[in-house]
Amino acid sequence: MTTKIPVSLLKNPVHLLSVGFGSGLATKAPGTFGTLAALPFWFLLQYLSPANYIIVLIIAFAAGVYFCGETAKALGVHDHGGIVWDEFVGLWIALFLVPPNIFWVALGFGLFRLFDIWKPWPIRVLDAKVHGGFGIMIDDVLAGVYAFLVLQLCFVLS
Repeated sequence: MTTKIPVSLLKNPVHLLSVGFGSGLATKAPGTFGTLAALPFWFLLQYLSPANYIIVLIIAFAAGVYFCGETAKALGVHDHGGIVWDEFVGLWIALFLVPPNIFWVALGFGLFRLFDIWKPWPIRVLDAKVHGGFGIMIDDVLAGVYAFLVLQLCFVLS
């Protein structure tokens, strides 16, 4: 059984961010709820230039390595299901350059969740072998990259 996240932990902004402002506290499918919680922020990111969007992704990734690592240490559980900042960043990668159209956003969301759950090579290997905040973040970053590539291919072919 997974360790329950104490609500008192959420008083610390680092932990609040790592659990996606509480979206990771969902008892069922916290990763999906975390991904959903990332969508409003993605809509705001659409106002950035592609270069600034990439800068935000880099900062969000680096911050996530710290946030997620600290929360994992506090809980004593590597990659606790409630830690969903990695889903935020992964979705933002998947939806990079996607027009804010419900079809493309839904497809990107679905592709990201598919790759995050399926964990094709090398995602599965990294998920098993790399620990700490970097390990928590890297599998979702790669799932986001895979989803981005497939989504862009679909967009070009449409």
